[in-house]
Amino acid sequence: MPVRPAESGDRPARIEERPGALRGGATLTLQTRQAQRLVKGRGYTAEKPAITGLIGFANLLRSIWHGARADDPYADWWMLKVHEALELAEQKLVAAEQTIIRQFQAMGAIEVAAPASIKPARIALNFSNPYAFRAARLVGRYDGLVRTVLSAQHVGLLSRDEAERASHIGGRQVRRALQSAVGYRFVGVTRLDVAQGTAKAQQARDLMGELPEHILAGTSRAPYAPAVAIATAPAATDPIRLRALPDLT
Repeated sequence: MPVRPAESGDRPARIEERPGALRGGATLTLQTRQAQRLVKGRGYTAEKPAITGLIGFANLLRSIWHGARADDPYADWWMLKVHEALELAEQKLVAAEQTIIRQFQAMGAIEVAAPASIKPARIALNFSNPYAFRAARLVGRYDGLVRTVLSAQHVGLLSRDEAERASHIGGRQVRRALQSAVGYRFVGVTRLDVAQGTAKAQQARDLMGELPEHILAGTSRAPYAPAVAIATAPAATDPIRLRALPDLT
């Protein structure tokens, strides 16, 4: 059927409604039980201390993230600690794995494939900020290290004791990084509170210590820290008010 040519009086087609909110997903796939144990962590018991796992880390980080958006300098301080801990742990895991890979390269014509699980664990990652995903990446990196270590043990590059020690040291690096989120307390303090010496500022100081000057000045923030909510200019006698920004978390 021929298309009728547009006439001068025709109105343009109505613009459709804007697309709705975007939704996505991410999945962490793990091949080893050693790495899987780092996802859940371990609760406190009378016999053993608690171990912060990936899920617990993400829950703790959510509070730090919202504090940093609200101009809490303590949240900025903790997020910088988290960033540095994750960076250091990943560097050490990469270095450990590369050391073993160089031993594989010395085997010449023998090619060794890393072991893979017949039923890997798949964990859905419903995180709200980039540092939780970076921590998940760290757990995945440890999973790769363990596979490399087990492969090296299988072909005689590492003894059983050496393999266990390498896996233990790598796991300790990850646990230390996940522990970096522990200790922050959300009390609603802001940089203005600290400058004015309010009761909230004193409470935060008692709970979390004295702030470094570069953190208080805002000159040192984690690279993936959230933007700070914009403060409206208050009257001389009014408390500061924060204009709510869209919650992207």
